[in-house]
Amino acid sequence: MSESAIKSDVHELAAPLRDFWELVHGPLAHWAAVTPNAVALQNETRSLTFAQLNAEVSERSAAIAQQRKPQMLLLDTSRGTLECVIDFLAIIASGRCAAVADPEWPQFVHERVRACLPTDASELTEATPLAAFYTGFTSGSTGIPKGFMRHHRSWTESFRVSIADFGPIAAQRALAPGRMSHSLFLFGVMHGLWCGAGAVVQEKFSALRCLQSLADGIAPVLVAVPSQLLLMLQWAAQRDMPPITGVQLVQISGARWMRSQTPALQRLFPNARIVEFYGASEASYIAWMDADADAPASAVGRPFSNVQLSIRPATEQPADGTGLIYLRSPMVFMDYVGDNVDRTGVLRDGDWLSVRDMGHVDESGLLHLAGRESRMIVTRGKNLFPEELEDLLQTHPSIARASVLGIPDELRGMQIHAVVQWQDDLVEAPLVQRLTQWLQVRTESFKQPRQWWSCSDWPQTSSGKTDHRALASLVQQHLNGEVTTLVAWQS
Repeated sequence: MSESAIKSDVHELAAPLRDFWELVHGPLAHWAAVTPNAVALQNETRSLTFAQLNAEVSERSAAIAQQRKPQMLLLDTSRGTLECVIDFLAIIASGRCAAVADPEWPQFVHERVRACLPTDASELTEATPLAAFYTGFTSGSTGIPKGFMRHHRSWTESFRVSIADFGPIAAQRALAPGRMSHSLFLFGVMHGLWCGAGAVVQEKFSALRCLQSLADGIAPVLVAVPSQLLLMLQWAAQRDMPPITGVQLVQISGARWMRSQTPALQRLFPNARIVEFYGASEASYIAWMDADADAPASAVGRPFSNVQLSIRPATEQPADGTGLIYLRSPMVFMDYVGDNVDRTGVLRDGDWLSVRDMGHVDESGLLHLAGRESRMIVTRGKNLFPEELEDLLQTHPSIARASVLGIPDELRGMQIHAVVQWQDDLVEAPLVQRLTQWLQVRTESFKQPRQWWSCSDWPQTSSGKTDHRALASLVQQHLNGEVTTLVAWQS
């Protein structure tokens, strides 16, 4: 019997056990005993079997447990991605919670974040399903990252529903080529280890190396954000690479996928199920759909099988009935970290949670996302969700990225400004005029920008999303007469 057939049988036998594995690190010892020589974790230069990984985690965990340390430990991600995974497992195996820092934070941010973490060093008991094991960080309103805590069950339920909704392939070996400070990639790695299939990481993301590794059959599952996939498509086109037939599942999240690129992605991975999913740091999985180039830009899919949705009226209720999206699931977060943290970004109603995203569910049960309530712009007495116009602008062949902003205007309340990154560096004024004409036949007049800006050095958050706050600050600085890198274009 082949090795792959043996592993398949092992996973089939282990399937019923998934109902009892309620700790994220729980199955590690099981896999170390059942498949000790199978590769559990690898990067560009090193690989660890399940037996080796379990031994390293046990040793480091024991060292942590012998010391009187706080219940929440800030993980040193500067040691590298693979080391970060081992340290993460060691911390949570000790019964503590791992707070995963971003290696690119400046020192003052590290200090501010560390000061917000609890310092309680009371005696610890063994980890429990509802105990905090992970603190990730999302952008805070003050510019200082805001920690959000999760308990074990919120992720083990996510692992289970991935397999239930995406199919058995979701339980196979995954390539997660991003920083562990991005919860998407940490989740992908932990899922692969939890399932006994293993995971592959990169110490530094390389689109070309990803393609080469996938072509060599390193993993049948790819977990990626849209910007990574676009770079892979560019490299594949430049090198005229043949289709990569071994990839069976591509999971896309972290930002909106440019659906115009779906056919190219399907050609590159012809045997893969390509799945987009919508979620939030505080909510985990919310909805998902198979990638479809013809799907409405607003559609984000149907709720996961363990998620319930409720659309409720908002303070500023759009005329089309769009409301605040509330959800109930076993995967939501516990709370933010710290006593003085802004908690207004979420709404709670008993078991129901809203991250203040707005949308509606159509007659077929498909969830449509309008945008974040905090970004909604009231202009000329009407409501505009910037995300809708950004999606439209990014379908134009001359635009790589777009950000739509509302700038205070005495006459209109808010004037619409659009900041774009052009596909080509050299852009002449007639293009902006043609772009305005292009928009006139595709959207209502109140949604059309009155001012255009070009930004070549596009700001992004640590998770790879457009930093709209930074762009708004640049626009305001320019309007105040300060020197910026923006170029202004009148419509």
